[in-house]
Amino acid sequence: MARSTPERNAIRSLVWLLVIIVGLIAANGASVLFNNGQWTPKLALDLEGGTQIILAPQLASGDQVDQEQLEQAVSIIRQRVDAGGVSEAEINTQGGENIVVAIPGVPDPATIERIQSSAKLEFRPVLLADLASNQILDDPEATDEGSADGDETDEAATDDEAAEGETAEPTPSASPTDASDPAWISEELQREFDTFECSSLDVVGANVAPVDEPLVTCEADGSIKYILGPVEVEGEAIADARSGLIASSTGVTTNEFGVFIDFNEEGTAQFREVTERLVSLTGIRNQFAIVLDGRVISAPRTISAITDGSPQISGNFTQESAQVLADQLKFGALPLGFEVQSSENITATLGLSQLQSGIIAGLIGIALVIGYALIQYRALGGVIIASLVIAGIVTYLIITYLSNQQGYRLSLAGVAGLIISIGVIADSFIVYFERIRDELRDGRRLDGAVEAGWKRAFRTILISDVINFIAAAVLFVLAVGNVRGFAFTLGITTIVDLVIVALFTHPMMQLLGRTRFFGDGHPLSGLDPKALGAVYRGRAQFRQPQSVPAVKRASSSREAQRRQTIAERKAAEARGEGEDAR
Repeated sequence: MARSTPERNAIRSLVWLLVIIVGLIAANGASVLFNNGQWTPKLALDLEGGTQIILAPQLASGDQVDQEQLEQAVSIIRQRVDAGGVSEAEINTQGGENIVVAIPGVPDPATIERIQSSAKLEFRPVLLADLASNQILDDPEATDEGSADGDETDEAATDDEAAEGETAEPTPSASPTDASDPAWISEELQREFDTFECSSLDVVGANVAPVDEPLVTCEADGSIKYILGPVEVEGEAIADARSGLIASSTGVTTNEFGVFIDFNEEGTAQFREVTERLVSLTGIRNQFAIVLDGRVISAPRTISAITDGSPQISGNFTQESAQVLADQLKFGALPLGFEVQSSENITATLGLSQLQSGIIAGLIGIALVIGYALIQYRALGGVIIASLVIAGIVTYLIITYLSNQQGYRLSLAGVAGLIISIGVIADSFIVYFERIRDELRDGRRLDGAVEAGWKRAFRTILISDVINFIAAAVLFVLAVGNVRGFAFTLGITTIVDLVIVALFTHPMMQLLGRTRFFGDGHPLSGLDPKALGAVYRGRAQFRQPQSVPAVKRASSSREAQRRQTIAERKAAEARGEGEDAR
């Protein structure tokens, strides 16, 4: 027998729900197999414990920590940690100087780097360079082709190219005319450079060097040492930063990762002025150094002036290290440099006993909802129970996937959000079922009541869920710490509620409405005609009641009129006037 359109739509919706569930299971399975994931959500600091890192500021001699700088550093570190996918971390100050970062679990090296690095980015012109073998790098003859559009710059000469370069001592003038002038290299600075060891870079405090003076520093890997001119563009001029694969001069994407920078208006003008000057210079002085926390991470040649304010940093980046640097630059440099003073494991602040209490509270809530559904809706309550089970499965799979892929961790506040969501989800089902009952009281057949009740109920459910989601989103954006965990789970379950009621609850009612048990209004179906104040005949067909007392007829008439819409009432009045005229 051919299926009706509602039946086909119901089956199609259930198939889509099945696809979603299978997809989530497959995604979690892939995380377990290929990404060291697990089938249970990771727990937050309050339930599992983690690692506490104490950061001590690095200050120049005689400097003191400014409280405003310390609070700014806390805000930036929090943004970096969140951007790295570490959830439920706690960042606070300690003793007016140090910053305490508590992270769930054991942080990886990239997370430590993201937290510790001040990300103080500077662009300085190169004045002189020397290999570890003390061969002077000045005026290397090797040349490369730059990109046609001038958006890229070539990397510094390799060690082999540098060894073939000519040795040339700078000839200082009376006073420097610009940041690239060799006059910055005094005899004292030259002696410091000649005896400088890259292993002592952390000791000399290169990351807190004055911006208006030359700097002796090294490549990040310690292979090359430099004399750099004063800072010409600072990291504060960066408007945005992102990581990705670098394209070649012909536009073909390579396998090399880099960081793409967008300067603000002031930075664009500054960088254009610098590159316009450097492009006319030769040898080492044609290069500019990108200095991060006192170390040169790249020293590219200037092939053409970069006028659009969108340079890129390339080098020996991995996908992870490029993302770390992009996050650091995007959220800004720390106002102070920090070093890890101590790192130790800490125990859970609440522990698994609190988690067990939360789970027990959730089970009690579910039991109460199930009891109410069965008492109020009889067998129809089974649809509510099945919907809650499906919603629970989908929510669990989503949270587990986010835990494996995005670093989300479930806190006790998040558990509270899940418990509250039980009532939110059950409320949607109740609204739907009551609309169906209203339609039955008004004389519709059950299949028609299901469709009409869905149209009326879905608007109410949608409005309610949108308001809940907006509240959760605002709370997530404005709050910090565990409160964000509560808002996150509440927002997730609100979306799940819409999916379940549309792809499971309504389709199930479309199918159940065509069964004899529900269609004939069995007393245990939840659609009992006596309980609804209506009289059935056959499969949800109504007949006029016989020998009904006048008082009861009047009461039923008033009840029916009360439930009529304005349009229905006017139509009834019009029909009555027509009959009177006849």
